[in-house]
Amino acid sequence: MSPRLLAAHHLRDYVIYVRFADGVEGEVDLADELFGAVFEPLKDLAIFKQFVVHPELHTLVWPNGP
Repeated sequence: MSPRLLAAHHLRDYVIYVRFADGVEGEVDLADELFGAVFEPLKDLAIFKQFVVHPELHTLVWPNGP
């Protein structure tokens, strides 16, 4: 089972601060992970910054669906 994501916020560029229920926290740089058609819109920082932590799935989600 994956650790439960509790919180996340944008730091800079494609770097997100994440905090998990097991106490692990830190920065994640997603710049090199945005490949493929579904992630193409997220290369626009204005869209990338719109992520939220899904309240039931406990993962990052964006308005465009990834």
